[in-house]
Amino acid sequence: MSNKWSAKIMVCLKDGRRRFSELQAPLQGVTPKVLVESLRAMERDGIITRTSYPGVPPRVEYELTDLGRSLLEQVSVWCDWAEEHLDELLAAREIYERRSA
Repeated sequence: MSNKWSAKIMVCLKDGRRRFSELQAPLQGVTPKVLVESLRAMERDGIITRTSYPGVPPRVEYELTDLGRSLLEQVSVWCDWAEEHLDELLAAREIYERRSA
């Protein structure tokens, strides 16, 4: 989980394979460069697989590995915690910003 996009990518892949463009749409705000870097890091760590199909243009799909699927439960717990404590997190950020200004 090398960056803020990794968990979001995992959630996008929880229902199966997706192409790069199919990941970009729900991940609004991620640049193509950061998405590529995130996907490569996740592939390196064994969280996802990348399958390239020949053609013009070539088609590439990404899918969670068994290791990645085993991490989904933890990601879900983390997301539930963040949702439950969102108001507290936002309040803490506001206090911090006021002190830092």
